[in-house]
Amino acid sequence: MPRPRKALISLSETPYYHCVSRCVRRAFLCGKDKFTGQSYEHRRQWVEDRLLSLAAVFAIDVCAFAVMSNHTHVVLHVNKAEALAWSTTEVLIRWHRLHQGTVLTRRFVNEAERAAMSNIELNAVEKTAEVYRERLHDISWFMRSLNEHIARQANKEDKCTGRFWEGRFKSQALLDETSLAACMAYVDLNPVRAHMASTPEHSNHTSIQKRINAVKNNRQPSTLYPFAGNPSNNLLTGLPFRLEDYIQLVEETGRNLHPKKRGTIISNQSILERAGINSADWSWLVSSIETEFSNTLCVSTIKRKLYKRDFRKTVNLG
Repeated sequence: MPRPRKALISLSETPYYHCVSRCVRRAFLCGKDKFTGQSYEHRRQWVEDRLLSLAAVFAIDVCAFAVMSNHTHVVLHVNKAEALAWSTTEVLIRWHRLHQGTVLTRRFVNEAERAAMSNIELNAVEKTAEVYRERLHDISWFMRSLNEHIARQANKEDKCTGRFWEGRFKSQALLDETSLAACMAYVDLNPVRAHMASTPEHSNHTSIQKRINAVKNNRQPSTLYPFAGNPSNNLLTGLPFRLEDYIQLVEETGRNLHPKKRGTIISNQSILERAGINSADWSWLVSSIETEFSNTLCVSTIKRKLYKRDFRKTVNLG
């Protein structure tokens, strides 16, 4: 029986989540319809633009993303502390970038009209702003703002109505650093595994391509959650490992997983060493993100799965 979304997302456990949305139509979200010959490739840019624009509104950061032919992957970081620090005015301005709000909230953001508002009206605005504040660090509202917008654009272009996505997005909690790195690598390598690209830097509409392009100019992309490096440094905000380590990890993992290339992952990554996972297990883990793990991902779950996998191999060999 499916678990309610509120039971799958717990910010007290982790701020990191992997979300997947799949398209229901034969013509797919993107790609080329082999029956009509019509290309929908431009829709990839729709998704990427909308995703990154939402990150500038919500207190939710994009760690990784990949826009595929019939589905999208995103790894998100929820920054609840940032949302709680916003003033009422900032909350309303952000919300109004996506929605009309109410008559009172629109009057409130206008300083001239705010001065004429009564205490009852001001109190009503404060209560409404708190509702908006909760929504602006809510993954369900974030994904709703992404998927509904894309569905409307696609329906308008296709001159039709009806469901565009097969259902609500799938959410997977990433409970530790190893799970986060594995899931990000899995997302970033989707086009390579699908034979849509030969290397990460040629994987269009992915976060890894944006990061690699930014590295060439000695910077990190402003639209993505940055790498902070040392996870013990509390003064830095960002992903808890170094950018160069992650890019190397993606390259080695992708080389190992690509069916036309032969190679091994060099087991010298600090992320893997801390988790006690070797290169072969890491390769299996990244390729099994969706098939072997359901709603949560953490080191303890990974090790149980690895043990069961090895046990099955032993029994089959015997």
